[in-house]
Amino acid sequence: MIKFFGGKKEEQATELDTQAQAGETQTAKPGFFGRMKQAVTRTRETLSSKLGDIVALTRTVDEAALEDLESALLTSDLGVQTTTDILEALRDRARHQAIAGGEELRSLLKAQLQAILEAPRQAVPCPPEPLHVPPHVTFLVGVNGTGKTTSAGKLAAWYRAQDKTVLLCAADTFRAAAIEQLEVWASRSGVEMIKTRHGGDPAAVLYDAASAAKARGIAELIVDTAGRLHTKTGLMDELEKMRRTAAKLIPGAPHEVLLVMDATTGQNGLQQARLFTQAAGVTGIVLTKLDGTAKGGIAVAIARELNLPVRFAGVGEQMSDLLEFSPAEFVDSLLG
Repeated sequence: MIKFFGGKKEEQATELDTQAQAGETQTAKPGFFGRMKQAVTRTRETLSSKLGDIVALTRTVDEAALEDLESALLTSDLGVQTTTDILEALRDRARHQAIAGGEELRSLLKAQLQAILEAPRQAVPCPPEPLHVPPHVTFLVGVNGTGKTTSAGKLAAWYRAQDKTVLLCAADTFRAAAIEQLEVWASRSGVEMIKTRHGGDPAAVLYDAASAAKARGIAELIVDTAGRLHTKTGLMDELEKMRRTAAKLIPGAPHEVLLVMDATTGQNGLQQARLFTQAAGVTGIVLTKLDGTAKGGIAVAIARELNLPVRFAGVGEQMSDLLEFSPAEFVDSLLG
């Protein structure tokens, strides 16, 4: 096998593999709800503590209680517009029919949050109906540092757990060690990978990967693209070239374009994503590092302001720490 990087880079990849494998041998993780609840602990502490105070002190919800709730929602990073919409709906309810105490307020808030998260999923079926002939092609896009390559490896493992065949395409040929990093994840996930040299043509390696996926009858082709900023039009042009390449070989490809977002960046990441989605044809979001922030409300802001469904949530460092996102489970994890 050709070595694209030497010395220190190889040691880093080996260390990543060793640490990750060690983590996988730890005690079995709790069920889905328990894992999501654990991931949003910091956000829940911020939001539920404030809501708990309202529940304890309020018999009839008044303007003061709603202002306290507004502060809690903003602190959890739902954003000004999303928070305003929620408060307007609650005030409208209070005007027409009194909100009888904090528990009813909690119930109404849960319904509001879940409705916001469900809306884009209803507009775009999740997952998309399998109307195409395999392989199903997924592009992972986003800026460097969001966990895109790691998410590609975890998504491969997620599909493998469903007994699907997977092929990874290392089309991030510009970032140092990206190919090597993805190769580690491919090995751990038990899937094959198509790669090229560092600095090679991303569209060319995608062509090879798509051809191989068709020839081998692969069900899922996952493409790790280069980190690209909206200000670097050359990289956006390269992504469009890759879209055309995929479509020539596989009708309808790419079938999904998942934007990888770092939850810890909050509203700053949302603004970046808004600009990104205009050029990349994004169909859904992979929200990473959800376990590392007290601002998990960004998931609600994404659905409301980008009108895009959150498809997956990253809740840890291990291979199995990518969960298919469930609005109901997420809201229950936040508010109980």
